[in-house]
Amino acid sequence: MKQATIAFFYLLFLLIAQSRETTARQGGTSSIVFATLGGLDYDFDIFTLPTHQPPSKSNQLRITDGLSVNFNGHFPPPSPSLLSLLPNHTSLLHPPSLNLVYVTQRGGTSHIFYDALYLPSSRRVQVPLLKGPVGISFKDKPSVTQDDHVVYVSTHEDPGVPRASWAAVYSTHLTTGLTRRLTPPGIADFSPAVSPSGEYTAVASYGERGWDGEVQELTTDIYVFLTRDGTQRVKVVEHGGWPTWVDDSTFYFHRRSHEDNWISVYRATLPGHEPISSHSVTVERVTPPGLHAFTPAASPGNYKFIAVATRRPHSDFRHVELYDLVRKEFVELTRLVAPQTHHLNPFISPDSTRVGFHRCRGGATAAQPHLLLQNIKSPVPEVSLFRIDGSFPSFSPKGDRIAYVDFPGLYVVNRDGSNRRQVYTGMAFSTAWNPAREGTVYTSGGPTFSSETTEVDIISINVDELEVDNNVKKLTLNGKNNAFPSASPDGKWIVFRSGRSGHKNLYIMDAEVGEEGGLHRLTEGPWSDTMCSWSPDGEWIAFASDRENPGSGSFEMYLIHPNRTGLRKLIQSGSGGRANHPYFSPDGKSIVFTSDYGGISAEPISNPHHYQPYGEIFTIKLDGSDLKRWTHNSYEDGTPAWGPTYIPPADVESPNQGPECGFEDCHWLSEMPNNVGLGAGAGGILAMLGVGSTTKPQCAS
Repeated sequence: MKQATIAFFYLLFLLIAQSRETTARQGGTSSIVFATLGGLDYDFDIFTLPTHQPPSKSNQLRITDGLSVNFNGHFPPPSPSLLSLLPNHTSLLHPPSLNLVYVTQRGGTSHIFYDALYLPSSRRVQVPLLKGPVGISFKDKPSVTQDDHVVYVSTHEDPGVPRASWAAVYSTHLTTGLTRRLTPPGIADFSPAVSPSGEYTAVASYGERGWDGEVQELTTDIYVFLTRDGTQRVKVVEHGGWPTWVDDSTFYFHRRSHEDNWISVYRATLPGHEPISSHSVTVERVTPPGLHAFTPAASPGNYKFIAVATRRPHSDFRHVELYDLVRKEFVELTRLVAPQTHHLNPFISPDSTRVGFHRCRGGATAAQPHLLLQNIKSPVPEVSLFRIDGSFPSFSPKGDRIAYVDFPGLYVVNRDGSNRRQVYTGMAFSTAWNPAREGTVYTSGGPTFSSETTEVDIISINVDELEVDNNVKKLTLNGKNNAFPSASPDGKWIVFRSGRSGHKNLYIMDAEVGEEGGLHRLTEGPWSDTMCSWSPDGEWIAFASDRENPGSGSFEMYLIHPNRTGLRKLIQSGSGGRANHPYFSPDGKSIVFTSDYGGISAEPISNPHHYQPYGEIFTIKLDGSDLKRWTHNSYEDGTPAWGPTYIPPADVESPNQGPECGFEDCHWLSEMPNNVGLGAGAGGILAMLGVGSTTKPQCAS
């Protein structure tokens, strides 16, 4: 008996050791998967067109690698220090044809790179620029100064205040890596622009006012400070964004006009005397009403034209145009080359001969396959992190399969990307596996973002049944917006939200027969309790609720026992904020969720469409401690799931889709205030430069 006991514990020791060895080999213990609206379609590359000849496909040049997600570029002036960063200093003998500094997403994390491009061979040398302590963070809007610093936005420092943006401007020396924060503590700065001499930097900023939840054009003000150390900071323009300098006393910016509601470009002229203030700066409108013009770009000393992004009436696409400051005329560029592609955030070369922008490379030029799972660098090594090409993912009990929705329809796929199948063709949102019933997935069938009386019901799907839509069982009967099911760990019960009382509250029903087997009300009140998740040990149900301010759109996260006791708030994202879509960790000790706790990271107008461009992924322990931010970008991250197995940190290709590159522009840019006429000729700059004119742009009538 004693020998048998010893043998048993020895065998147990071997199994534990083997398990630990496997875990060590894999490098971790679990995985988090989340959705980003459109994120896996952003095959952005930076392109350039000449300003001195008519635009055409033949003179459009792609100047980034065709592999990464590349955006928000800057043409720096030639600099010996910048060129010395290239391998073997070969560029000192053979200067590159083009120098480019830009943001690139590699490994799912943003970096700032310098590319030296040699023409006509198209040979490219790439060098990462940042050596400072920026860690896992969002980087944006880089510029290189004459004294060998790169100025940029980063989100690597936590201000420690709910709903306060982490975005701040930093300066890093190119060779030493010495990094200095230029934004004062407690302040968020966006879209920095360095003046031609490098002495001043202008930013769009809230100052001490802070972000109040805006998701369209931010009502930021423009501040100017000394680039060397961030001192002598002065607010020079009220209500403005995306500054760009033409000389050390003149810059352009965009804002929505109070008079006619068009987003237009304005010019600010600083006084030639001190002190500088918003009262001493001259501001005048540059672009006329009749179209939206934004994210302007100027070139040092060039007073003849600027580049702008536009949205014109009757157009579904954002394009880059030049605006002739002398003739007060537009000339179209990108529409004449790629009329049905969005073009974002122009920038002009120091000699004004080229305009750069980013757009989807698309079509045959897309070298990367479409991804099912995109690996994101994780702040916790033992937990891998992925973006999924879908929404509302959830892991099977063994962690070997993932269910997700791709509107419309629900899909199941192996975690390695194989065996992807559609198991339901109707409109569905949220997914949840039954922990004790192999192959059973629950979802909500019906329209999203709907009222309490909208017909939405909980259904169960046998995902191992090969005949699609004949594998479905309806569990709720009244169609009163029943949604967000989550099963108990023994597989016997489902918690879900329902609008059957006239308010969205939580209920528990039998997991097999549904509400016919009885219904137990978990919460009650004139508010919305929703997005519920049952803990692996069965002790807790996490959910989001607006009970502090019903109907406001502000959601906090709560915990409650299944027997209706122990209700407590887990986290408050801040006044008017959101903490949504909780999902328990496999050990039940933490929760992953999406929130605006980190505020907003970039001007939304500089990005594609996102309903909530502030959403980031966070985790928190059940006692409210150890709040951790996992994602850093200016997109909408949401609907996370935490799986029990470790997916190796490498991209997983989609099995059934080729390269794609499509996304929607900001929906609110389609709102045209009126039909004011715009007399914009197209001869403009091209005629001024002696190369003839192009077709006149379509103007509002």
